[in-house]
Amino acid sequence: MSILPQNRFKHALTAGTSQIGLWSTLSTAFAVDVVAGAGFDWLLLDTEHSPADVLTVLPQLQALSGFADVSAVVRPAANDPILIKRYLDIGAQTLLIPYVQSAEEAEAAVAASRYPPSGIRGVSALTRATQFGRIKNYSKNAQEQICLLVQVETRTALDNLEAIAAVDGVDGVFVGPGDLAASLGHIGELDHPEVVEAVESAITRIVACGKPAGILTGNPVFAKRCQYLGARFVAVGVDAGLLARAADGLLRSFKG
Repeated sequence: MSILPQNRFKHALTAGTSQIGLWSTLSTAFAVDVVAGAGFDWLLLDTEHSPADVLTVLPQLQALSGFADVSAVVRPAANDPILIKRYLDIGAQTLLIPYVQSAEEAEAAVAASRYPPSGIRGVSALTRATQFGRIKNYSKNAQEQICLLVQVETRTALDNLEAIAAVDGVDGVFVGPGDLAASLGHIGELDHPEVVEAVESAITRIVACGKPAGILTGNPVFAKRCQYLGARFVAVGVDAGLLARAADGLLRSFKG
């Protein structure tokens, strides 16, 4: 009989350990295999802004299972109980739910990640998450190792931030700077003073609520600033962006 795998990411958050991550949007197991070897603490498998879906995330999770110190975080395309159920069933233990704007929406995400009577997750005994029935009492114990992160990325979400963070079952709150900038009227201007102030304030408020804060930024100086403010899960780049910029730089070195 198999045992329920420990969620390293969740336990590190609980311990207050800083974790550095990388966004993965290339949507293949091969790409994940390449970047996982760099030693990031976590990789975000994105299905909101990429071609990825359940059938592409599955082999990515399988590839990451060979890296004992790299945790997988999956972002569904929406706060949808069907998508949440499917990603949990294929073995995802940590989910980042996008576009959460209220405590009620956060509560709905939590409910979708839990079995009755505390939630609405559908029950199946023969999933990859249960190791096809080999993990005894999976349905009774799964919640202990599931980590639910919610993403705040609008002015409305910031207005409701403390209420969202207070929801039982929310294990961390992630600030989405791109959509937040758009919501504040500064689309594409991530370094606009109002956007920077809003992000920094949000991190400080999340930490004050006693919840881990997270963010994605390709600016290393700002990433360190966010860590200083208390952010504990910080993604510092996107695999597609790394590839594109390295390709641009290589070509310029010959044709510049």
